[in-house]
Amino acid sequence: MTVLFMEHFGSFPVMDSDVHGSPRPDLAMLVGARVRRARVDRGLSLGSVAATAGIGKGSLSEIEHGQRNPTLSTLYALARALGTPLSHLLDDRPGAQVASPGIVARLLDVRQEADATVEVFALTLTPGAAHRSDGHGPGVSEQVLVTSGRVRVGTEGDPMEVGVGELASFAADMPHSYEALDAPAAAVNVIRTPR
Repeated sequence: MTVLFMEHFGSFPVMDSDVHGSPRPDLAMLVGARVRRARVDRGLSLGSVAATAGIGKGSLSEIEHGQRNPTLSTLYALARALGTPLSHLLDDRPGAQVASPGIVARLLDVRQEADATVEVFALTLTPGAAHRSDGHGPGVSEQVLVTSGRVRVGTEGDPMEVGVGELASFAADMPHSYEALDAPAAAVNVIRTPR
């Protein structure tokens, strides 16, 4: 599957494509429905989820109704607030793509193991823009295998610089970041979320 580079990250942060790369424009509606269903199933109010995720109630309402395309950062904040893996909000749909400044993540695979959800994303990173992520849920870990370029990745205060063929592993239940060094970079990111 090809990772598409998005020149204007803010324009279309949630995209979806089929196995041939043709866009499927319905992902924002599916994401909104998944967010709403997760919130309702947990008996949480719109206001409480918005406050926990650090976004406005109006923004969350627009996301739930498919009227706003959330960025990668916003989706991770919602996933954390709802206690669910990011892939669940993406409808466990390979090809779903989300972005924030400096990073594009395309879902490649999701596996449900006995004790964890394992998500595999293809990442495209642009130099000059570090992507910071708040910690995910308790016990979440990440492995990042660089396939092109050089990347600084890892937890705040302990980042690692890795190049092609090198792997960085770190606890992702604390703040961490991803940054391309000097040139565009690509990586495979495996996220393991315990149940």
